[in-house]
Amino acid sequence: MTRPVTRTQVGIVGAGPAGLMLAHLLHRAGVDSVAVDSRSRTEIEQTHRAGILERDSVRLLVDSGVSDRVLREGYQHEGIALRFNGVSHRIDFEKLVGSSVWLYPQTDVFMDLADARARDGGDVRFGVTDTRVVDTTGDRPGILCTDADGLEQEIRCDILVGADGSRSMTRHEIPDRRQYYREYPFAWFGILCEAPPSAPELIYTRSERGFALISQRTDAIQRMYFQCPPDEQVEDWSSDRIWEELQSRVAGEDGFQLKEGRILEKSVLPFRSFVCEPMRYGNLLLAGDAAHTVPPTGAKGLNLALADVRVLAEVLQQVIVEGRREALDDYTSRALNRVWKAQHFSYWMTTMLHASDDAGEFDVRRQLGELETLTGSEHGAAYLAEAYTGWPHG
Repeated sequence: MTRPVTRTQVGIVGAGPAGLMLAHLLHRAGVDSVAVDSRSRTEIEQTHRAGILERDSVRLLVDSGVSDRVLREGYQHEGIALRFNGVSHRIDFEKLVGSSVWLYPQTDVFMDLADARARDGGDVRFGVTDTRVVDTTGDRPGILCTDADGLEQEIRCDILVGADGSRSMTRHEIPDRRQYYREYPFAWFGILCEAPPSAPELIYTRSERGFALISQRTDAIQRMYFQCPPDEQVEDWSSDRIWEELQSRVAGEDGFQLKEGRILEKSVLPFRSFVCEPMRYGNLLLAGDAAHTVPPTGAKGLNLALADVRVLAEVLQQVIVEGRREALDDYTSRALNRVWKAQHFSYWMTTMLHASDDAGEFDVRRQLGELETLTGSEHGAAYLAEAYTGWPHG
């Protein structure tokens, strides 16, 4: 049987937040697209991830007409706490840079975008298999796959976009790519627990036993993490042991304690820094985790993906609607300018707050000196506030 061919202007591999936001923005510009993903919609919705949205990420969701649910159900945070030597120091984002972030899980961002594409009649195909891209340098690049019903499909387009995550298949289509890595000798042990919030905002903790992050999810469900080896085994940690470890890391002279509850989920999250350059080859362009990943310490992953597709939507509108094909040449440099700033910020936050096995006494005291300098300087704190809430888009 001859497989059916779908003709569209932009073919998108990956229907997570990056791929769906791109499809949504293109739709608003009058550009057709088809997005495919190997996961089912239910599978993506059940993959729980934390989410801190920068100010401009929230504006993008609301102002582009995706949904205003983030404003109604998200939690606006006007700062964070840096906790070290058993004392918390608040970084006041609003006071320092006049901006905030929103606690809004990535799963909810995905659901808002998926609902918006369904509302607008978008062509999104979940649960496909055997996906590959072809003719990336030709006039009619394509996506070949088998749909959820087991039927072979062919999608031909003008431009291909790889938004297929950190295990990207599309990235490998760039033959002379340069890949930059930074491996970290630790991971995060994360829990989801049934308990009231222990604090109104996130607490980033540096302790002698290692890093801990006290986050939230809802008024009744919380997320917390503590630094661990990358090969840590989840089954070795009972609930009592987990709470003892977390409480010890946040303990201090102010008597602060976490509010405990039933642990619903636990996992180990390894992480690394990674950048692929260039982010374009022929008629294939990369976006989001397909092109770069960052440690979660700086809360930049999802925000970088949304920043990529904001730029990419502008570029593709110039190419497809205005006929300015030369705009493709600018995409990599425009996107990477923000990517490398976020890489620096995420690396800085990570190395400033995590304990290292090979650190000597000098390294420990220097790390504490850095934290004292940061929290004791309005200019230092303002840098953290600006980077955390997000650099303005040009």
